[in-house]
Amino acid sequence: MKQCRRLILLVTFWGVMLAAGQLAFASQAASEIVLSKGQAVYVPIYSHVFGGDTELPFYLTATLSIRNTDPNSPITILSVNYYDSKGKLVRRYLKHPKKLNPMASSHHVVEESNKRGGLGANFIVKWKSETKVNEPVIEGVMIGTKSQQGISFISRGRPIREKTDSK
Repeated sequence: MKQCRRLILLVTFWGVMLAAGQLAFASQAASEIVLSKGQAVYVPIYSHVFGGDTELPFYLTATLSIRNTDPNSPITILSVNYYDSKGKLVRRYLKHPKKLNPMASSHHVVEESNKRGGLGANFIVKWKSETKVNEPVIEGVMIGTKSQQGISFISRGRPIREKTDSK
């Protein structure tokens, strides 16, 4: 019974967090449309979350979703790299660049059994286009089930400045 209460509390907490994130995104999306010829995008990924006083891990399956939102132009996904909580490269998901046609999507899965990423895992997705296009929507979708209860939430990617050599 105690485990069930913890799980309900955890699901409620993440449901509220998801709703708050959606509201924040809606206000930002309504205010500006950004065109770009390419970016490096950081996407937080949660291989697990904690619940209860004893910090019991709740393991999750994570799906990285990449959606070309431009109705006219393709984009090219240059790399999809998965990093652990310490910033160490865990896996390169692409061997070669991948073209995404207008309005097409692609995904990559980190299985629930894959615990190498840890709580602070992330993807860095690099993409480019020949012309300025609508920014793709790049998200992490986390989902897990336990004892007839489920949890799911998203994390949105955000463009970052790439590491540069400084002299």
